[in-house]
Amino acid sequence: MTPEDVLAIEPKVLSQAQREFYFENGYLLLEKALSDDWIERLRQATEDMVEESRAVSQSDAKWDLEDGHTAEAPRLRRLTSPNDHHPTFWEFASQSVVPDIVADLVGPNVKFHHAKLNFKWARGGEEVKWHQDIGFWPHTNYSPLTVGTYMYDCDADQGPVGMIPGSHDGPLYDQYNDKGEWVGCLAPDDAAKIDTDRADYLFGPAGSLTLHNCRMIHGSMPNQSDRGRPLLLNVYAAADALPYTYNPLPSKYAEEIVRGEPVRWAHHDPRPCLLPPDWSGGYTSIFALQQEEDWEGEAAQ
Repeated sequence: MTPEDVLAIEPKVLSQAQREFYFENGYLLLEKALSDDWIERLRQATEDMVEESRAVSQSDAKWDLEDGHTAEAPRLRRLTSPNDHHPTFWEFASQSVVPDIVADLVGPNVKFHHAKLNFKWARGGEEVKWHQDIGFWPHTNYSPLTVGTYMYDCDADQGPVGMIPGSHDGPLYDQYNDKGEWVGCLAPDDAAKIDTDRADYLFGPAGSLTLHNCRMIHGSMPNQSDRGRPLLLNVYAAADALPYTYNPLPSKYAEEIVRGEPVRWAHHDPRPCLLPPDWSGGYTSIFALQQEEDWEGEAAQ
């Protein structure tokens, strides 16, 4: 569906003004969108997974560990596909208000694509350089969007995600380096052209949601505070958006319809999209790629 098609449908959760803001700017912040019950359940699920990570000593297909991680003092960069590892995460991704919000932005038929839990650990949690998501997992159209969930209050010192307003309607950038290696971020020359003074950093209280379109230029600074900033990220798409490369974050729930029903016609956007490497042999993580780490562990994003 086109944005005009979506806007012609009466929304279930969002206001028309919020939808128009999203289509114009490419992102949306919804403060305190979740109930206290969901916040507590997501926190507990996250604590359960952190406890499990104490038994892990190196990054693998599930865990991306930060330098200094130990059983006594875990330091995590990412949990890959959290929906596959704890039932609360999938219940949230499929049965909470979140898919209803997504339907207000992509149309009534919504499918799940993948998820990750980025921890942004206290006192040094890594930056995420300016990048665009869709190059990692191209689709036949640009409806895919990412919903970020703040389980705890997030302020400006914790490295909140920053958006470049309107950049979703601009060009897609090459996210390979000069050696032809995928690094998953804008080249320095391209990043220098971005007006970062316009960046809108989305911080808010626990239970807030961030939403951004797959073409959006976005990133985040390191977390230099003494408080962690776990950010649960779920990616959805309109059911008429078909992936045409291997999913770098395979999940048993990938392509599952979470609202509406399957469709019979694919929608094709005529704008081209950069192709990523062949992820079928595995994937590290955006942190490892952007830092150009020489990591030979199993795939994990």
